[in-house]
Amino acid sequence: MLFFLGKINNLVPGSFAEEFSNGYLLGELLHKYGLQDDFNKFSQSRIASAKLNNFSLLEPTLHLLDVQFNENVAQDIMTGQHGAATKLLYELYIALEKKRKTKLTAVAMEAMKPTAPARLKSIGSRLKSLTPRQADLQLQQVSEHFEMKSKAMEDKIARIHISEQQKVQKLREEQRAQDIEKHRIGRRRQNEIMARIQAAIIQVPKPRPNHTIKAIEAQKLLKKKREAEDTYKEINKFEKSIKLQVPALGTTAQTATELLNIYSDDEYVRKIQKRLEEDMFAREQREKRRRKMLVEQLIAHEAQEEAYREEQLIYRLMRQSQQERRIAVQLMHVRHEKEVLRQNRIYREKQYEDRRLKEFQKALDREAALAKQEKIDCEEQTIKERERHEKIAVGRAQARYKKHYSICWEVIDQIIDLSTKVGEYRILTNNKIPLKLMCDWKEFFFNGKPIYEQASVQPLPNERSPEQLLEMNKMNLLDEKDYGEYKSMTGEWCLTEDNSEYKPPRNNNILGHVLRRLMEIFYPPKPKSSLPVFPSFPIKGCILGKLFSGKTTCVKFLEKVCNIQVLSVDTLVQKAIQAFLKNEMKCEHSVISQEAENSVKQNEVSIFINFCFGYHREKRVTLTCSFNCTLPQLSVRAQLGAASQKLLKKGKSIPDELLVAILLEAINQTPPEMGWILDGFPMTINQAKLFEKAYTGVDPDEAEAEDMNPGKLSLVTDPRAPNKPPVSLPAFDVSVLLDISDTTVLKRMARVDVDRNLNIFKKISGFLDTWPKLENWFSVHHNILVKVNAETEESLVCEAVKEILVGEIAKKQNRSKLFCSAQEKSPGKKPLPVTSQDLVPPIPVTQPPIEPGSHGWIYVDEPLPKEISDFLVPYWENIENAYVNTIKAILRCLRDEQHSIIYYLADVRKNFQDYLKRPDLKQEFVSQWQSDFNSIADDLREDEETKAELHQRVTDLRDLLWDICDKRREEAEQERTDIMNDGWLLDHKGLAINHFFSLMQVEVDRFQDTKRLLHDYYRAMEGKIPTDDSQDFTRLPLLDLIDIEQKEDQNKSRRIPLVSSKLPLPETNIAKLKNRGTLLKSVKDENSSENVAAAFGKDENLISDTWQTAVTAVSDMVRNCHFSFQKIPVPLTSEELKKQELTLKIQQEYFAALKHEEEATKSRLELIKEKALAYIEELTVKAEEAYKDMEKWLGARFLAEMSSVEKLIEIGRHHIECSSKIQYEMTLEETDFFLSSNVKVIPDPVPSPHVPQVETSESGTLTISQLNTFHKQFLQVAPKGFIYKKVFIDIFIDLINLNLGTNYLPDAWMNLTLPDLQNLTSAFTVNSELIDWRRFLLAAAQPWPVPSLTQLLKTLRIFKSIDVAGSGLVTQERYMQVGLWFTGNEDLNSTKGCTEPLPFDRLGHLIKFFFSLFADTRQDPALFNYTEMLLYFAAHSDPVEGVYRALSIAAGTYIHRKEESSLVCGAFPYIDVVTNEGPLIEDESEVLNYTGEGKISLATLLKVFHDGACTDEDNHRFSSSEKEGRYDKHFIKIYKELDAEDLTPIPVEFLLKHPFIQDLINGYQEYKLIDIKIFLQRAEQAQSIGEKTTTCKDIDA
Repeated sequence: MLFFLGKINNLVPGSFAEEFSNGYLLGELLHKYGLQDDFNKFSQSRIASAKLNNFSLLEPTLHLLDVQFNENVAQDIMTGQHGAATKLLYELYIALEKKRKTKLTAVAMEAMKPTAPARLKSIGSRLKSLTPRQADLQLQQVSEHFEMKSKAMEDKIARIHISEQQKVQKLREEQRAQDIEKHRIGRRRQNEIMARIQAAIIQVPKPRPNHTIKAIEAQKLLKKKREAEDTYKEINKFEKSIKLQVPALGTTAQTATELLNIYSDDEYVRKIQKRLEEDMFAREQREKRRRKMLVEQLIAHEAQEEAYREEQLIYRLMRQSQQERRIAVQLMHVRHEKEVLRQNRIYREKQYEDRRLKEFQKALDREAALAKQEKIDCEEQTIKERERHEKIAVGRAQARYKKHYSICWEVIDQIIDLSTKVGEYRILTNNKIPLKLMCDWKEFFFNGKPIYEQASVQPLPNERSPEQLLEMNKMNLLDEKDYGEYKSMTGEWCLTEDNSEYKPPRNNNILGHVLRRLMEIFYPPKPKSSLPVFPSFPIKGCILGKLFSGKTTCVKFLEKVCNIQVLSVDTLVQKAIQAFLKNEMKCEHSVISQEAENSVKQNEVSIFINFCFGYHREKRVTLTCSFNCTLPQLSVRAQLGAASQKLLKKGKSIPDELLVAILLEAINQTPPEMGWILDGFPMTINQAKLFEKAYTGVDPDEAEAEDMNPGKLSLVTDPRAPNKPPVSLPAFDVSVLLDISDTTVLKRMARVDVDRNLNIFKKISGFLDTWPKLENWFSVHHNILVKVNAETEESLVCEAVKEILVGEIAKKQNRSKLFCSAQEKSPGKKPLPVTSQDLVPPIPVTQPPIEPGSHGWIYVDEPLPKEISDFLVPYWENIENAYVNTIKAILRCLRDEQHSIIYYLADVRKNFQDYLKRPDLKQEFVSQWQSDFNSIADDLREDEETKAELHQRVTDLRDLLWDICDKRREEAEQERTDIMNDGWLLDHKGLAINHFFSLMQVEVDRFQDTKRLLHDYYRAMEGKIPTDDSQDFTRLPLLDLIDIEQKEDQNKSRRIPLVSSKLPLPETNIAKLKNRGTLLKSVKDENSSENVAAAFGKDENLISDTWQTAVTAVSDMVRNCHFSFQKIPVPLTSEELKKQELTLKIQQEYFAALKHEEEATKSRLELIKEKALAYIEELTVKAEEAYKDMEKWLGARFLAEMSSVEKLIEIGRHHIECSSKIQYEMTLEETDFFLSSNVKVIPDPVPSPHVPQVETSESGTLTISQLNTFHKQFLQVAPKGFIYKKVFIDIFIDLINLNLGTNYLPDAWMNLTLPDLQNLTSAFTVNSELIDWRRFLLAAAQPWPVPSLTQLLKTLRIFKSIDVAGSGLVTQERYMQVGLWFTGNEDLNSTKGCTEPLPFDRLGHLIKFFFSLFADTRQDPALFNYTEMLLYFAAHSDPVEGVYRALSIAAGTYIHRKEESSLVCGAFPYIDVVTNEGPLIEDESEVLNYTGEGKISLATLLKVFHDGACTDEDNHRFSSSEKEGRYDKHFIKIYKELDAEDLTPIPVEFLLKHPFIQDLINGYQEYKLIDIKIFLQRAEQAQSIGEKTTTCKDIDA
């Protein structure tokens, strides 16, 4: 039993049950006996899952040893029940002893078990190993995970333990060094004391005998002897135990043999290593004992020395007197007592120290446990935060994808809409899309608006839907576009080449100056605030990025390398708070506003942070703090720090305004020669705007709002208006983004303490939320953003940022140099306006007079009353709004009119075409005539009178059909006339003319309003009161489009004059004409081109007259202005002279402005007239084209109908002359005439029946019926496909000799003799006694098209494509659908006569026969193995080529044959090559389609190479692999030689290189295609030779 337990290593006494509780030692014990092969799956861990795994692995081994083991026993052992492990070990010891005595191995014990359970267990284990359960896989994954985790923890614990041991060892060494030092100091002190005492001699009584030196030496010697004897005994005991273990491992040769059989070489090496380790351990123990003995000897020697010194001391003391002896004794007692007290105190202090250490250790353990738990909680929280961050990142990615997808989809949708819209209008306009429509669609497309209408906006409801709002935006977009083109005279409103001399009107500078002056009076400019003053720094920048992107590292590098001041918000806030705490006083240059100095009362201070926003928009942040010091004496930074500390103490965050103030204070303290760069600021768009506003003094929001301020002029401009103040430079020169991915941030975060990781994810999410707006601010608004890849090395990132800043500094220096040079070259001052006081008497000059409004003209800017500007500015704004809105509305109406014209003309065309295709009654008359024609008897059709009567009927039918066609033509012409006379063209021309007249009216109104404004303005400067203009506004007449009844009702309320739009009808059209033809002719005359030209001429004259009216009215108004001014009297005084000059200049300026407005108005009126004429002409041309197309369609329709009638009449007369009936129905549909072959009026004659198909046998070829008979007979005898040679020959001999084969066999087969049959059978059976009758029938069915390899592979691929399940079987229906590489004859049904027999389709019947030959008819429905059939068809005249073809089919790819000669046919005397088979040429392109890396499995290879020597007829070469024959072992060996130990499929090219396979291919004859005709020819030749011989013998006889 001890030897049994000796096999277990590291067994600690006293912990027996605990050591065996996890089952690991039991597995180790069984593994050493060679019974536990899966010992590597055991775990030394003591967790429940490890114990369960170990005992589940032990259970089958213990059952194999017949050891009682169940769940209860395992539970007792795992829980450490007393005696459970001992009982199991004892039973295991008995079982193993029995096994050792019987010398049984594990395999033998497994074999001795009952068959059924053992096989069941082996099968179960194989199933488990082959198909593991999901639960086992999951358990294995969990166990592997926990094992890895436990190993990692064990490694960590081991490292911690080693480090602790090292620390303890170090402490021990230090303690030892301290002890040695103390001992050395004590020795020295003792020596000093002994040196002092040696001077005195004390007489001491003689000691007792046992205290003598000899007695002490004897005791020491005895003690040494005893220790030596004990050591010797321990050494002998240890060596005996080693000797007992060594022989026990190898007592006999048999035991050694068993061990060699049981253990592997690794186990032997492990034992040797273990023995070496034990020897090393023994040597170390001996060395330790030797050192221990030496230490003890040293101690004994020191004790002896000490005794000797004491003896010497006593000897010296004994020499002194009695008094000295008593004193010495007392001193010795005192010394002894002190020593005892000292030892007690030392012991007590040690106890206290031990107690303190224990309590301290407990506290440390408690703190460590709390820290560990907190660390675990932090890690869990970090994991949760990371998961949440990943979800947010995924959500952001999905949002970006959806956004990009929606944008792409919207663009694609708009492209599709544009394409469909273009196609739709091409249909409507006959591929003539107006340019204006295409430009409008492009405008929609470029602005992202839908092209198709989303909702109707007429009438527009009060609550508008989003679709209606979108339509309104589209309309406004087109209105703005059209108005812009009209205003600038571009695009559609561009001047034509004929009027190229007219140029767009120039700007009226005088009117612009007047309006600007009025606007400045009415809208006074806001006072500008003083801009903040900051020195010009070489560089101003900021570095932004995510957490851990390297911002601080970069700024530190830049601070060292470049002359740049780094400003960090956190650092500046801390410095400000420190300045407040240190009571930093203000310097001369840092002064707080007076408001802050006067507000220090009752210890409450309000700090006003002025950001230089302007006095009217001064933003203040009021922060109240209470403290004892007086704030006015503190510096600005200290005051800001006080406000920050106040907020932080309350738990609030520092507002952005305060942060910006702290930054500005730091920037003020920065030397001008140094640049500055902000670290991580701004973080939000609000901070960026606040810093921009504070640094530059320009509010970005107010700058955007200034563009919408009132007082802007849209119709005219003033060239002398002051330019806008230059846009201030941004606060930053450059903004650098350190771009880094979230993954890299998380990796860098993992290197930091876990406590800081909790807020990192929130900061990352916050940055990702705020960065898009910041990116838009820096990149779009300021264009200063530069991105740097921060995932590279630290040095590269720093260098990249440095290069960016250096380049920006250089650019800034160049810009400053260019600005200085431009300032030096800038010209001088602008001319100032002149008032009446500045006017001097005119001095005659020789220079030409300056035109009013030119660059050198000095405007008259006399003071104006406030009421004038208050009246004229709103008046002009109303003029502008009315002008712009009216023009937009008119242009919108013109657009709608253009759309309505296009749709109307398209509808007219379509409706007229539909009208031309309306049904008629011609088909009824034709059907009635055909019925009457066919009802005439056949014997009367040859009669001439009958023919004449029929011809007359045809003529009547033609006249009737012609009348119908004439009537339809007249109706179509009437419809066209009605369309032309419906008044649509006249109405829409009138609407268009009215729209253009409205445009002219708008221009005239603008001129009149401008004239009145200028008149009032200049009269006010003269000091006169503006008077009402007595002249009424000019109103241009419009066309009257309302009916007469409505006209009378509206005469009273009309303000605009109207003119008639109707042409006077000629008298011929007024009178009612009785004749229809005359009416149509008159209508044609009315709508002729001359009348249309006359109507267009009237429209042209009307437009020209209206234009002339407008131009005349404008000229008259200008002319009347000249007469309205009174003549100026002759001045008498200087004041009157100045006043006269001022009046003359005002009149000159006023008339120049009016003249300019007159020219501009006339040019715009001229443009409107041209566009109106072009519009009316285009509308007229489109209508004429539509009417001409209608007339063309009408004529073409009439001609087509007449042509179809002529064709019908021609067919009728032809059948009359032929005296035959019209079998098919005559159809006259619209303009087409045809004979409907689907409808027969009279039945077909009954055809005579054909002679049935008969197959004849030619040159010994078996017919299809004979092949089917053979197949049925062979299937009954040998359903598996293989039959004995003798039986096969007997069947043929019976058919030949008994004359039973006259119907089964052709005549050539009846001549076969027994030797011929034996030769034929030998050709089909090589090295076997069985014949494959399917192979024989396949050869007997010849001739059939021999397939090429590509055809076989193509057929195989088609079969596999329809075999979805991949079973290799198809039904007859699928087989017939796919077919083979050949088909039946398709032209067999076309014969010359009905009495001739149809030719027999042998190929089509062969396809059906091959299915029955290779199909498994035992199943219902019959299934067909296509791979088996194609392997049969792989046979070739060359057997080697046939094997390669079969391998190609098995592998499914084209396998090239090596250029080697096959076996000589002379080796097989009964095998002949088919001579009539030509070479099968493979197409290279088709070969490439089927070339690939083919792999072949062992089962497929066995199907290709079957064993012909098998004697079981139920087996064939396509049966299971377990009965394949003699090649299976060879193939298995080959697969293993080719590194396929598990028999997996291997490439064919590797397989073909094996020598055995090459020999097998060269000698295999099963894929040789036999030609049976050769054997029939030999038999026939032998018979003819025999007949000749017999004849010769008869002659001789």
